This record gives sequence, C-alpha cells and structure tokens, in this order.
Amino acid sequence: MANDAVFRASLVWLAAVIVVVGVCTQSFKKMMLTYVVGVLGISGLLLPDWGYFDRDFSRWTSPVSAEERASEVAQRSGLIRFRKNPMRLVAYATVYGFALYKWWMFISS
Repeated sequence: MANDAVFRASLVWLAAVIVVVGVCTQSFKKMMLTYVVGVLGISGLLLPDWGYFDRDFSRWTSPVSAEERASEVAQRSGLIRFRKNPMRLVAYATVYGFALYKWWMFISS
C-alpha cells in the first residue's frame, strides 16, 4: 500500500473510537462490532488496488503494465486514490451509510 501513514492513523483513530464505545457502553460485544465494522470500512477504502480497478472492465484479466502503474502514481493525489465516479460514489455512500446506521442503532441500544 502506497500510503501506510494514512492506514496507521485510521487504525489509531479506530482504536480510540473502540475505547470510547467500551467506556460508554461497557459492552465487549459492542466494542468487537465497532472493531469489525471499522476494519472493514478502512479496508474497503484504503486497501484495494485502485490503479487495477480503474481500468476498463475488459482489461481486468491482464496485469497492470509498468507504464499504467507509473501514470497512475503520477496522477494520484493524497488520500483520494480513485477517480470520481458517480456510480461508485452512490454505491459507497449506500453501503457505508447503511453500515453506519446499523452500527449506530446497535451501539445506542
């Protein structure tokens, strides 16, 4: 992964959220659910090889060439590692919104 510092910082913030949830709810089950939801959320955003998936769907069966990798690294800027695609944005907002809603309903009960 190209940006390990962001990944580590995200895991530290997740640990802080888990501690707060544990202190406020005094429930190990809610702490574990927060851990699982957080790790899956962080992994879904930071770990995929977006240079590979940003290519045309028909080219997913072939490896990424060195020229494609170099151009992808040159175009990447900070935390935003994938192109702004409206369908991807809707899918992420739906999935993560639903997960956060269910997590909040469980934590606040």
